[in-house]
Amino acid sequence: MVSGMQQTHDTALRGVKQTITDAWHAVWDSDDLDAFDSLVTDDYVRVSTNSGQAKDAQAIKDEIREIRSAFPDLTTTIDHILIEGDEGAIYWHSVGTFTEPMGDVPPTGQQVTTHGSNLITLRGSRIAREEVTWDAHELLADLGLKSLSSAFEAGPEDVVTDDLSGRPSADSLKAFNRQFITGVTVVTTTDDEGKPRGLAVNSYNSVSLDPPLVLVCVQKTSSTYPALFRSTHMGINIMSRNQRETIGVFASKSPDKFATLDWHAGANGSPLIDGSAASIEVEIKERFQALTHTVFIGRVRSAETSEDSPMIYKAGKFFDSEDLSSLD
Repeated sequence: MVSGMQQTHDTALRGVKQTITDAWHAVWDSDDLDAFDSLVTDDYVRVSTNSGQAKDAQAIKDEIREIRSAFPDLTTTIDHILIEGDEGAIYWHSVGTFTEPMGDVPPTGQQVTTHGSNLITLRGSRIAREEVTWDAHELLADLGLKSLSSAFEAGPEDVVTDDLSGRPSADSLKAFNRQFITGVTVVTTTDDEGKPRGLAVNSYNSVSLDPPLVLVCVQKTSSTYPALFRSTHMGINIMSRNQRETIGVFASKSPDKFATLDWHAGANGSPLIDGSAASIEVEIKERFQALTHTVFIGRVRSAETSEDSPMIYKAGKFFDSEDLSSLD
């Protein structure tokens, strides 16, 4: 027979679990951030097991508000709550669609599911401390936003490494870059309406052959950037020495840069430009935030090559790779 004291204890325990569940859903699913204050103590602190960073209640509420804004349909399910004495654990998962901007990161329209667990220390019926195996960035990790996750943990002050206001100067860095010889690529994708978009990029590199990974770096102010960020695939076209006019098209303000170009779609819909020295279609795997630019890393899914020699770029000028004559 269960004693009256045990029954009282069990009833109180169920009450604590229900209080946590009700407040959790009110905060995460209904934007009732006042419910968070009723859930935690005045000196509440949350510690990330990944970074060791500690945040107070106001910082957590600000974080929740930002996540809810970016993922308006976010829903959270508490899978299990264990409590023994003044210690406990909450196991949960969340599902949401990235449909609104998060800082300077445009939405991808993709749905993501993330799981986490919080080890809690109770003071009465309120949570005084949490150690979490999940941070806000984990909700975006499946979307390939790895450096955005670092920004959440480190804070903005740790992301900026050099503003170039001292040494080296911006002019000396530009002079250094002008001495580097590269090829010329046009990175392509389609927008939400299926319209081809593209921009000229010379910051292309092969990352590895096995697996076949490549990267490009794109400025966030480019008109093609939002469509590229939302895309799952992109085309990378190495310009041939015969495509100087094509580069001029992508340097122009033309509203439809593909209107005068011959191109064909890759297997996953990426525009591949006819006459290129080579073209590949890439599945985007990672999007690393680098302040004014985003580094896209992708896995090559198909490749095409031609007999045409590539174009060369140095110090703002274009050259024929066969005889090094100027194409300007």
